[in-house]
Amino acid sequence: MRVTSKGQVTIPRDLRELVGIGPNSEVIFGVEGGVITLTPKNGTTADADRARLDRFITTLDQLGGTGDQAVDADELMRITRDR
Repeated sequence: MRVTSKGQVTIPRDLRELVGIGPNSEVIFGVEGGVITLTPKNGTTADADRARLDRFITTLDQLGGTGDQAVDADELMRITRDR
């Protein structure tokens, strides 16, 4: 996506429809960890979904690298099937 000299970009239609941004909608820009975010202003459901996703990503980050690297996929499947 190219930014115009006025700082404008076009949000692809599929993304607009996915998050409920229609013509004349108001949006909120934010910065989270060096990443620019854009959400519909009246998107309380979107805010809750974003918070839940942020918690999930935080949990994944915390779990990263905590598994036993010596266990291969076949062994893992055997272990989980026997439960």
